[in-house]
Amino acid sequence: MEVFMDNFSVYGDSFDLSLGSLARVLERYTSSNLVLNFEKCHFMVKQGIVLGHVVSNTGISVDPAKVDIISGLPYPSFVREIRSFLGHAGFYRRFIKDFSKVALPLSRLLQKDVEFELSEDCMDAFDKLKVALT
Repeated sequence: MEVFMDNFSVYGDSFDLSLGSLARVLERYTSSNLVLNFEKCHFMVKQGIVLGHVVSNTGISVDPAKVDIISGLPYPSFVREIRSFLGHAGFYRRFIKDFSKVALPLSRLLQKDVEFELSEDCMDAFDKLKVALT
C-alpha cells in the first residue's frame, strides 16, 4: 500500500508548544520511514496556503490569487474547457446552492452528439458559477 501525505500543519499557542508538536510529528515520520521534501517545508510562518486557502492564526480565507484567476476566466470555447470548469466547480458543489440546476445548461453541452453552442443560458450559468466560486 502506498500512502501520500502532501501537507500537514503544526501549530501551538506558544513557540515551545509548537516546537514540541513539531518534534512529535517528525518522530512519527522517522519511525514510519517517511521522507519529507525539505524544499516544500516551511517553518515558523505566520500564514500559509493550503489547498487554495490562506491559513493563519486569524482563521481560514480564500487565496485572493485563486479568486482573481476564476474571476478572469473567459467563456469556454470548447467542450474540453467546459468539462474542466465543471470538474473544478463540482469539487465545491455542496457549497453552491442548486449546483446541478445552475450547471445544467453547461452540462447539456457535454452530452454525446450535441453541437457546441454557447447560448445565453450557458453564459449565465457560467457567470453564476464563477460568482459562487469566488
